[in-house]
Amino acid sequence: MAINLSPEEKKHLVQEVQTFFYHEREENLGVIAAENILDFFLNNLGTVIYNKALDEARVWFSKKMEILENDFDLLYQYGKK
Repeated sequence: MAINLSPEEKKHLVQEVQTFFYHEREENLGVIAAENILDFFLNNLGTVIYNKALDEARVWFSKKMEILENDFDLLYQYGKK
């Protein structure tokens, strides 16, 4: 699964890669090198991170649905009185 970025998003992330390498490794990366690094991480880690986020969203949603079901049950019991 490819992660598609808008041109603005890609430009911003390329600048982030360049800034990271400058501050952490004191290396000045050109745009092409930074794009290659970004593409590498998107292609190799993007799907894993995306799926992890979906798993976490599923857990969050399940908890919210459980709370909603409990609230509904309370309202239903209140209506029986």
